[in-house]
Amino acid sequence: MSMPGGGRGRLRWTVVLSLAFLGFARSTGWALNKGLSFPLLSSYTESALVKGSILAVEGLIGIVVPPLLGYYSDTVGWRSGRRRPFVAIGGTMAAASSLLIYAAYTAEASLPTFAAALAFLYLSLHIYTAQYRALMPDTVESGSRGRASGVITLFEWAGNLFLFGLAAVLIAMAAETSGGSGMRALAESPYLGIPFIVTSALLLISAIVVYLIVREPGRSPSREEGFWDYVRSVVIRRDFLRFYTAQTMWWLSFELIAIFLYGILAYVLRGSASEGSIRSVTPLGLMLMALFNVTVLLGSLPGGVMYDRVGKRASMILGSVVFALPQLWAWTIGSELEISLALAVAGIGWGILMASSFPVIGDLLTGYRREELTGRYYGLFEATRSLPILLAGVLGGALVDMTGGNYRILFPVGAMLVLLSIPLVWSMRGLGDR
Repeated sequence: MSMPGGGRGRLRWTVVLSLAFLGFARSTGWALNKGLSFPLLSSYTESALVKGSILAVEGLIGIVVPPLLGYYSDTVGWRSGRRRPFVAIGGTMAAASSLLIYAAYTAEASLPTFAAALAFLYLSLHIYTAQYRALMPDTVESGSRGRASGVITLFEWAGNLFLFGLAAVLIAMAAETSGGSGMRALAESPYLGIPFIVTSALLLISAIVVYLIVREPGRSPSREEGFWDYVRSVVIRRDFLRFYTAQTMWWLSFELIAIFLYGILAYVLRGSASEGSIRSVTPLGLMLMALFNVTVLLGSLPGGVMYDRVGKRASMILGSVVFALPQLWAWTIGSELEISLALAVAGIGWGILMASSFPVIGDLLTGYRREELTGRYYGLFEATRSLPILLAGVLGGALVDMTGGNYRILFPVGAMLVLLSIPLVWSMRGLGDR
């Protein structure tokens, strides 16, 4: 299917747009978690460590499930495909879990029950994470993957933008109806169920679309490389190890801010991260998440084009620098305008970085002529995106608690992680860059 020499083939836009729609829907699921879970959890506890630890369950599931099921999807020979059955099953489960979270909260379930509903969402989405990622290099030729990645990345972050924007509009409507403000007004209004219902519908429909439209290349099940051989090959082929390590550092930086954004805003703008302060900055937080996603969109398409035409390592390094520098500046900022500018610039860098990092594993496997193994390697790709969620939730919460509730400390820590990843990217030699 792919051209080892890296030639530019024609993109099958029906396939790319189907995968992009799946990415859009999955992002609404993750955005539902990022945008609403932290404020809703604040109704149960004010402890940053408790909330961070519950949200970190996503990372624990993401470390285990995608590598195992990605590996397994390489070995099966089902008539319906190696990846699509996982998409259909996981998408259906994720749709149900979105409704379950809403039901648990409105039924005033206990904190463990609400946390279990969140965990079911994480499990459902990760059942088909590796398979969704592997479908792009499985169906797009090397040399065109950067452009495909740019489009898919744009749709993924547009899904975030859509959900954050919807939540912000609903909060405004709830506040106007009830006379209340912020997340409390939404939580006490009939509008709270809308984002959960919309997300559920998108998750289900997108899974069906991909199952019906995308056709996988006819490859025999791969059983040549056992699980532990696959683990060893990552270490032996240092480019994989360097990339996975760098990606862990990028996502740890991102998650330190994303998980605790409401706490950061409350601390910087209100002086403390109490429940009342967090609820008061929730509309601003949703607006800033939307702004970040807008600028991610601006960076994603150029990032994909740069990956194909300028240089794979160069595009990742540029994205890293543009993402890190605003975080260094954020250590000193104290106004809504400054926070908005910092996140806007960081979003451009993140868009470049995401679009240029998605195709890396597929192109490394093309170079090693091992493209039949995309499931397991993209499973580990997802694990190194999930490990930071586990680390950021626990370590970030502990760091904030140890510094007397100083959420601002997360900015310089995140910046240093990204900057330290640059030598790892530069030392990768298997991408064909000069």
